[in-house]
Amino acid sequence: MGKVTITLSALALIASAALVPALAQQGSPCCRDWWGPGWMGPGHMTPDGMGRDMWGWGMMGPGQQARMQRHWTYMNEGVPSAYRGARNPLRSTDETLAAGATLYAENCARCHGPTGFGDGEEGRSLTPSPALLNYLVQMPMAGDEYLLWTVSEGGKAFETAMPAFKDSLSEDQIWSIIAYMRAGFPSGQQ
Repeated sequence: MGKVTITLSALALIASAALVPALAQQGSPCCRDWWGPGWMGPGHMTPDGMGRDMWGWGMMGPGQQARMQRHWTYMNEGVPSAYRGARNPLRSTDETLAAGATLYAENCARCHGPTGFGDGEEGRSLTPSPALLNYLVQMPMAGDEYLLWTVSEGGKAFETAMPAFKDSLSEDQIWSIIAYMRAGFPSGQQ
């Protein structure tokens, strides 16, 4: 008889494929994202009105597809040549983080929220909603060149409300915001 080997990653994939839909039907917090307010209708909202069912194939509306267009572009074409290979020249010092915190509060928090969870007051009415920066900066694709490109150019090319900051902030100011986000939005930096 032949020997069958199942790797841990394959086992995890099989388990999650079976478990996640079951938990989603039960309304488990593991299967919700918090990009409110309830784009998919009242039946998909949590009692606080801020959640909707987790994204999945065929579950994204046109707003979410617009946001994903930037990711698709990056994965397939990379960043524009002006941003290729860009690396943050600023060290993550207390001074840099304090400057980044102040600039983030002034320019980003009203949409992305004070700690990058997309829950800023102005962001609640946007479709697509603001990116969850707190998670995004931890993703492998969110390299320095990607973040510099995103903040500098904004979302006009992708039909999102993200403003371009390249004309209102210096590159060093943008880098300090990126350093602040990468440090995990530390409180007490302002």
